Amino acid sequence: MLFRRSLLHELITTAAGALLILLGIVIAQRAGYLLQLAANGILPNDAITTMLGFNMVKFMPMLLSLALFLSILMTLSRWYRDSEMVVWFSSGLSITSWIRPILSFAIPIIVFISILSLFVMPWATSKGEDYKAQLESRDELSAISPGTFKESSNAERVYFIESFDELGDSVKNIFVQSIHQQKLGIIVAAKGSRYVEENGDKFLLMKSGTRYQGTRDTSEFSTTSFDKYALRVEAAEVKQKPIQTISKSSKELFENRNNANNAELQWRFAIPISALILAFLAIPLSASDPRSGRSINFVLALVIYIIYNNMLSIMQAWVAQGKLNATIGLWPVHLLFSMMAFYLFYRRAHQLPMVPKILTTNWFNISTKA
Repeated sequence: MLFRRSLLHELITTAAGALLILLGIVIAQRAGYLLQLAANGILPNDAITTMLGFNMVKFMPMLLSLALFLSILMTLSRWYRDSEMVVWFSSGLSITSWIRPILSFAIPIIVFISILSLFVMPWATSKGEDYKAQLESRDELSAISPGTFKESSNAERVYFIESFDELGDSVKNIFVQSIHQQKLGIIVAAKGSRYVEENGDKFLLMKSGTRYQGTRDTSEFSTTSFDKYALRVEAAEVKQKPIQTISKSSKELFENRNNANNAELQWRFAIPISALILAFLAIPLSASDPRSGRSINFVLALVIYIIYNNMLSIMQAWVAQGKLNATIGLWPVHLLFSMMAFYLFYRRAHQLPMVPKILTTNWFNISTKA
């Protein structure tokens, strides 16, 4: 039918725009956070793009779910606002006639969300944790950003390197401050390079420099000029961290059932299920009253979305803590919002107001008596 083709075309366009806006917001927020870590020397500059990519894959199921909800809500709200719904209702269609075209648009997206939630998201989380471990195990020089001071992991050295070459092996204008046996040492060199011995030990070879050594809070310092000076660079020792539940594959969660695994597994299923329920909710929520503001339904829908996700998070925490049986799990929240969707469909189908008339009358009488 004509209205289905026009509806699907506008839904796709609106969903693409909403997803791009949400992606831009999340990318800006995460990029700012990662840049702050890099500026503080916690994260190397060359790791920002990779970490940002892993973060975006983790957030993609929730972003798609929200984009689906907003696209349906905004499209149907515009049809109500521009009186297009009046034309379709006058031609014999009811609000339930929108379920089938909405489903034909939402089901492929929900299937994609399910794949991301069950398989891709845990994979990206696991790879992100592995990449963090690799960054922590890198030597001290690998974590240095040009033009910034960097303290070693044992707080015995402070490095400053003005610039690297393209390969990162040759460095210029080196400053190293170290404390050894209660003596302060400062090394300044014009240039240097990195090299690795056959046994795997890593060194910073400095050339054409000066070494100052002495006792702090005294004027006794010795000065030594050198043509070459090799400084051993220690590799960071990384403690083996236990695998987080969010990093485990869905197959592993199925095979090892405990409270934490059950909670995580139900959360992964909850994302596509909530996307489907929210798609249904968006149909009656989009109906607008000409006498009310244009943004009332939109604000109400966002409040419902936030409450829905917060309730899912609370129930997930209860399952993980053993306060709630895993058989019950997150299903009461899905059931509650499913009943809300059916209730709103019923009221819209019978042209009933969102607030029962008797409540409005009683409030009016109470206000009059007062």
